[in-house]
Amino acid sequence: MSGCEARDAKKLVRSPSGLRMVPEHRSARSPFGLDEPPWVPDKECPRCMQCDTKFDFITRKHHCRRCGKCFCDKCCSKKVPLPRMCFVDPVRQCAECALISQKEAEFYDKQLKVLMNVPFDGLSPLSMMLMCTIGATFFVTLGTSDKSELMVCRLSNNQRYLVLDGDSHYEIEIIQISTVQILTEGFTPGDKDIHTYTSLLESQHITEGGNTRAIGMILQYKVPGSEELTQMKFTASEDLSCNKKLSASWLAAMHKATKLLYESRDQ
Repeated sequence: MSGCEARDAKKLVRSPSGLRMVPEHRSARSPFGLDEPPWVPDKECPRCMQCDTKFDFITRKHHCRRCGKCFCDKCCSKKVPLPRMCFVDPVRQCAECALISQKEAEFYDKQLKVLMNVPFDGLSPLSMMLMCTIGATFFVTLGTSDKSELMVCRLSNNQRYLVLDGDSHYEIEIIQISTVQILTEGFTPGDKDIHTYTSLLESQHITEGGNTRAIGMILQYKVPGSEELTQMKFTASEDLSCNKKLSASWLAAMHKATKLLYESRDQ
């Protein structure tokens, strides 16, 4: 176990919204997590906030566990998993929030496991073996150095750190990452090779177009105690086609994670 994963203990808590399995220490919470929203007080919502139906003895009010707004049963009937708030069971959500949570489910079921090098259903037997024994492997270059080091990359079990292992060892805290630039190859007719640029903290998100394949990544992050940005470049190894595919999947998952963090920074 790495130093960044030493405080992973969790506890079961009961909130008005349901049972949640949360870290014992708030400092150990996942950067992908969301806080429970405050519920709109009953006295402030005499009508459904979606269809405007008036609440009475028969038409009861329900609160969406994701947004905290008040709805009638018809507009807030779906119970959908909400792992970003650590709920143990599926919880009641309005139609809009349920759709968002359902889209996020793929990230938790697949992409997050790829980043953590955890096998999941749907992988080929070879990919499962590589993920268990090797993991996503990249040539990593720090700063302006002309030397690179072959390293295995993964997201820590508590999802708070990017862990790199080789002759050297790095643990980069996700919340300290400023920008993520995914390098790709391939292009659409009439376009030059393009890349995806996503910023966790500052710049607007720009999505890629066309049939592209991720081949590398550039991170900029802050080292604790320093205000200057450190740059790290990841290049997929070309030695094995199977590792090349696994690395491309890991980079695609990293892109999904970055996009999720960017879109939820104000939530």
